[in-house]
Amino acid sequence: MRHMMIAVAVLLASLNASVAVAQERSLSLESVEGLRVHNVVAAAATHKGKRGVRVVVDTTRIRGDSQANLETLAIISGVEFSNGTIEIEVSGAPGPGAATGARGFVGLAFRVQDTTRYDAFYIRPTNGRAEDQERRNHAAQYIAHPEWPWFRLRQETPSRYESYVDLVPDEWTKLRIVVQGQRARLFVHDQQQATLVLNDVKSGANAKGAIALWIGPGTIGHFRNLRVTNPEKR
Repeated sequence: MRHMMIAVAVLLASLNASVAVAQERSLSLESVEGLRVHNVVAAAATHKGKRGVRVVVDTTRIRGDSQANLETLAIISGVEFSNGTIEIEVSGAPGPGAATGARGFVGLAFRVQDTTRYDAFYIRPTNGRAEDQERRNHAAQYIAHPEWPWFRLRQETPSRYESYVDLVPDEWTKLRIVVQGQRARLFVHDQQQATLVLNDVKSGANAKGAIALWIGPGTIGHFRNLRVTNPEKR
């Protein structure tokens, strides 16, 4: 009997380990395989000695002064996400000829329903060490398109959905996003405390969708080492 109990315990431990492995997915992002681009151009690139993908706005999609209105995403194929943890390294900087308001906007969209409906956390790297405290206070941002763009959130609830964090443009920066129901946390630079705390994720407690690499107007973005805990297959 004792031997049987031990065998059952070993089997259960093995099954649990298998489940744990199945609940985590890692992508090095050293190629564009598995990326579904929308209004962006993605290519494999080495940045600051590290391999990843480079993502920029597809200029052929710009009509007049419409870049700020483009949804610019590279969706990760085959992954659905509701609750769990997303980790990634990103780098963002304004590209040549970018508008004066460009900040190197770079981040991650999650619970992506389609190319216009999603939640996202992103950073504004040029704000991190700006000689202007108000700009520093806007270094990290949450948005929920289409209803809740950054300017509406800032106008109706100033400072609630953005925060300061030390950032350097064009340098690799680690992001970790933790989501549980309507609660979400953004961690930057392996910090133990969250940079941005959110208790009312706009997509709701039970939403699910894809994960996407996200950039804003005028940005040259780089991404590498994506790891998702508790993903689901699409």
